[in-house]
Amino acid sequence: MAVRAIRGATAVDVDEREHVLERTRELVSEVMEANKLDQDSIISIIFTATQDVSSVAPALAARQLGLNDPALICVQEMQVEGAMPLLVRLVAHVETELDRDQIRNRYLRGTDRLRVDVPPIPGS
Repeated sequence: MAVRAIRGATAVDVDEREHVLERTRELVSEVMEANKLDQDSIISIIFTATQDVSSVAPALAARQLGLNDPALICVQEMQVEGAMPLLVRLVAHVETELDRDQIRNRYLRGTDRLRVDVPPIPGS
């Protein structure tokens, strides 16, 4: 079994607690489903949020999904001129049998433009 890092991001429409939590739950769920992960597979998740997302810590969404054992932390995204606003990102450290080229990063709700090397997800 290997330890791998999985990236993901989602955009929020407004900085409102329930909306941020909903979008973050969607992101975490997509990462888990796409990579066939269960709760025991996740070692830790680092969440970042842009400065305009301050209504709630995105890690709460992972706790709401039952991820109570992994280490979770939230940090503020570095402010870069021209960067995409209203953004939540994550990097999850997981134990998996998947090879590096089988890992599926998830960029939802228009955030695929952050990574031009990652093909867009239909319907995101």
